[in-house]
Amino acid sequence: MSIFVNQDPFVAAQIVDLVVKERAKALSKREWKHRIAGYGYSIRETAEGDMIETLPHRVAVCALPAELAA
Repeated sequence: MSIFVNQDPFVAAQIVDLVVKERAKALSKREWKHRIAGYGYSIRETAEGDMIETLPHRVAVCALPAELAA
């Protein structure tokens, strides 16, 4: 698990890349969320859209790409 201290765009891009790769491996949305939880991240559904957050402190990393939100 990486520690996300500041809003570094390079780190956020790596996290999004990890989330995208794990989505390709997962058979369902539930499995996907479980897989990324193993890396210390979660998806929170908000009014502004889905957000990638760290676990267990729920620090927002970035917005989830639109193609994964469906």
